[in-house]
Amino acid sequence: MARQYTPISKQRIADLVVLLLLTSLVAIYCVDAINASTDILNLILVLPVTLIVLVLCLVQFVSAVANIRVATEDRERFVDVVPVAGLFAAYVLSLPWLGFDIGTCLFLGAFLWLHGERRWPWLFGYSMSFAFVLSIFFSKMLPYSMPMLILPVAAG
Repeated sequence: MARQYTPISKQRIADLVVLLLLTSLVAIYCVDAINASTDILNLILVLPVTLIVLVLCLVQFVSAVANIRVATEDRERFVDVVPVAGLFAAYVLSLPWLGFDIGTCLFLGAFLWLHGERRWPWLFGYSMSFAFVLSIFFSKMLPYSMPMLILPVAAG
């Protein structure tokens, strides 16, 4: 069966421009962080996240330019993105009151529910276990205490 490839549209070109801007901003931020201080505690998050973002951007860019994707309707409309953006904004704004542990758990559960997950054991299990592991990881890795609600022992 022959694959149908999508032609490069104005939307795809705009997406590539945004991708290049994101890549540039991440690279500039990384260089700025290195110029500010080469201390390992300052770079412990910046360098790995920079590498991950740059690799993901490179893969996406190559995929888009090579036109590898099979032709399908674009699912990611503006209307689909608004609830996730609002949910993320609520997550970030609620961290001082809910704490990183509970905020992350609620955000993950709501995000999964928005994307169609309806199995309650999966929603609770994944949200709680991932939030617990992430909270412990960041509280041990960062040199300052994290706002926690349930796991205050792990902070600092």
